Amino acid sequence: MTAISSALRRALRPGRRCFHVASRQQRANGGRQPSWAPLVRCQRPAAGSRRGLGAGVEVGSAGLDWARIGFDFQPTNGFVKFDWKDGRWDAGTFEPEPYLKMHVMSSAIHYGQGVYEGAKAHHCADGEVRLWNIDANAKRMTEGCARMMMPEVPEALFVKACEWAVAANLAYVPPYGSGGAMYIRPYIFGHGPQLGLSPAPTFSFCVLAIPVSSYYAGGLKPIDVLVADGYDRAAPQGVGNVKASGNYGSDILVTLNARAEGYPTVLYLDAKEKKYIEEFSVSNFVGLKAGAGGKLTYVTPDTDSVLRSTTNDLLMELAASDDFGMAVERRPVPVEELDDFDEVAGCGTAVVMMGVKSITLKDKVYEYGSIDNVERLYDRYRAIQFGEAPDAFGWGSVVPPLPDAAA
Repeated sequence: MTAISSALRRALRPGRRCFHVASRQQRANGGRQPSWAPLVRCQRPAAGSRRGLGAGVEVGSAGLDWARIGFDFQPTNGFVKFDWKDGRWDAGTFEPEPYLKMHVMSSAIHYGQGVYEGAKAHHCADGEVRLWNIDANAKRMTEGCARMMMPEVPEALFVKACEWAVAANLAYVPPYGSGGAMYIRPYIFGHGPQLGLSPAPTFSFCVLAIPVSSYYAGGLKPIDVLVADGYDRAAPQGVGNVKASGNYGSDILVTLNARAEGYPTVLYLDAKEKKYIEEFSVSNFVGLKAGAGGKLTYVTPDTDSVLRSTTNDLLMELAASDDFGMAVERRPVPVEELDDFDEVAGCGTAVVMMGVKSITLKDKVYEYGSIDNVERLYDRYRAIQFGEAPDAFGWGSVVPPLPDAAA
């Protein structure tokens, strides 16, 4: 053989240990390797943790100022990268430098062929680090890949890549009690020389794991919201219902304009009729209102133009549980119904929930005097995330030791 594969060349770099492995997926598959599984795995010696992830590395041992790191990029040990070419995924690598080399005619740059996800991992009260609801993110990326003509990222590969990225960066996971989390950004994009408008010849699937602090260190702080006027979030029958990268760039101008007027975020109405609530800038809409006998109803829009929030799905399940006993409705929400809600919130991976104290639509202001029930949902949801309350729903999954995660 005259050529050495790129995966093998990376495996033979100085400072790396390489070993053959029977992965969990292979064992579950009767000993057969899945199509993306490697013949050789490489592990950076420095990665690991006290729970068998590597000698001497503790959760949070990077020693950052966890309460003040905010929600921004932080340098870590590196990220996980898989490449797709000729109909299959490669073995994957752990890349220490935060850079990608791409062809100048890559379709992600010119045609926006890319999809991303947002997930989290938490250091819990029992000492374990857990991925949060990660299977839902894997499923949503599969849907996005199908719409954007990109190869499917198998669920097993998706979960494995997220586990690998977190396990290899354990020192950067905010420790329990700090309120922070490890934000996980899986994304897939098309690249390679491609001038015509068609699917890219090659794709990369990457996973970053970045420490972030709590959005609300001092508790929920309700905000004022402006209804976007003259701008649409997504078109009917477009790609608003998948997490396509290009969906978000158009929101920058709208949000910055709103902030200049004193509104931290905006609320979009439907593009066709401007009669129905769609979503906030980067989060789903939730309205709570009391019905007969004081029973609360949790209302969220049902529209094909909006990305279905994985957080919203869990909050609906929590709201309907015996602990809260709310009725749950996913349906079209007329803008006039803003007058009927007792409480309003946004929800998403980054913030979990965002309390709203007012919504301004042209010359009309809808005001909400309480977020008491929003706070109850938020507090219980966060308690489950951090292992302070039982996870009766099975939303969290333990991150395995690095040798298993990278195998």
